[in-house]
Amino acid sequence: MAMTIHVDIVCAEGAIHSGTATMVYATAEMGEVGIAPRHTAFISRLRPGDVRVENEHGQQEHFYVSGGMLEVQPNVVTVLADTAIRAHDLDEAAAFEAKRRAEEALAGHTAEFEYAKAQAELAEAVAQLRAIEKLRKVKGG
Repeated sequence: MAMTIHVDIVCAEGAIHSGTATMVYATAEMGEVGIAPRHTAFISRLRPGDVRVENEHGQQEHFYVSGGMLEVQPNVVTVLADTAIRAHDLDEAAAFEAKRRAEEALAGHTAEFEYAKAQAELAEAVAQLRAIEKLRKVKGG
């Protein structure tokens, strides 16, 4: 039997995933991290992007997080996300529209706050589109 680690992915709406995994991959502040059972403990901020949870059969479940915190303990990984969505539930058309709106806002910004907000919205939309693209590659279509 393969060694496993318990994984919890939660957001303001509640728990989105709870189970065991052989590997977890996340887009941390310092780049993508891979977490195996008995990993050294650490805490990191998460950037918008995907979190992948690999089970004992090598299958990966994909999630999109808009940011948050990643806590790693030797036997538990906890993702505390601002927003978390199962990757197959992402709406590509809505992400493209959000990207378009953010790009328009950046082009016509009038205040520093508006510019920063538009930058954050653009980063989130692009991260959602990347998560959709990764899921397509995994599915082979």
